[in-house]
Amino acid sequence: METGKNSEGYFDPTASAAIERVSREEGLTDRRARNLVQLWKRMARAAGFELTARIQLKDIRSGREFR
Repeated sequence: METGKNSEGYFDPTASAAIERVSREEGLTDRRARNLVQLWKRMARAAGFELTARIQLKDIRSGREFR
């Protein structure tokens, strides 16, 4: 499906706006998770430790899991 168009090929501003909003929110959630893991890694290094296992996170609001 071409961006912003429905299955008949017509521009669908409502669906387009909804998809854009969800994509933007997912991107922000991804960035928050990545930044949090990087912060933990820096804190561990500063304290003389290193992370040796995978960190698993679950976003409370969306329920998405990050591994």
